[in-house]
Amino acid sequence: MAESVSVRCPVCRREHSYAPPSYPCACGAPVTLPLLRGGVPVRVEHRTWAGSWVPVRCGACGRQDEWPQPEFGCGCGAMVRMPVAAPGPAQQPPGDLGGTPAGPESPPAPGHGGPGPLRRPAPAERAPVRRPAFRPVTIRTAQDARTAAAQYLRWIGFTEVRVVGGRPSSGVDVRGPGILAHVDPTTTPTALREVETLWLNGLNESAAAVCFSLAGYSQDARNRADALGVALFVLDLTGTPQPVNDPADALLRATS
Repeated sequence: MAESVSVRCPVCRREHSYAPPSYPCACGAPVTLPLLRGGVPVRVEHRTWAGSWVPVRCGACGRQDEWPQPEFGCGCGAMVRMPVAAPGPAQQPPGDLGGTPAGPESPPAPGHGGPGPLRRPAPAERAPVRRPAFRPVTIRTAQDARTAAAQYLRWIGFTEVRVVGGRPSSGVDVRGPGILAHVDPTTTPTALREVETLWLNGLNESAAAVCFSLAGYSQDARNRADALGVALFVLDLTGTPQPVNDPADALLRATS
């Protein structure tokens, strides 16, 4: 079981508890991404598909495969990447990354969670619905990102959402009764215009507006989303969304 470490966001300096993700090797053993000792987390500003994967060797069978770079979304809107140690003959425990152990929090189960902890919403007044574990869709293409967003919305309760075919000029990529979503699969932060366009579409259709981004959000987009009540999520390459603003937390509370 990987140990959580304390990690500081390079943008806002906020500290996070982070446990490196594990993935299932073809031999059946879990492969935990080995964080580089003394490595410095960096903000992801420009991403390429080829540069978003890292080679890691299975400590059980010696097989080397490529896995998504470990990343997490900070509450300030930044996407933060964790440095990974170069593959060796066998994996070593990740150890600390410029911080101290952050407690007994467990890492995500292999293939069922994304890197970094979700921001936990305040307890609801009613008992939460017990959902099955979320099964993410690994993102390798733009269509994978849309599929991952739709699957997540179904998981939180919007069971009738569907991915819109083609490239809709409205910017709405996923829709369902009472909900519209825009999915930005590009390698640059989502801009203010995209958030405002999504909000206007939601206003016209009396639907909640939700945005998913692979590279985070510009600061003005984040500020505007907070003011308009647009829920913002970031997607890591495992296909696991994380809420990054209060409207996103509120959406999760409302569907619990």
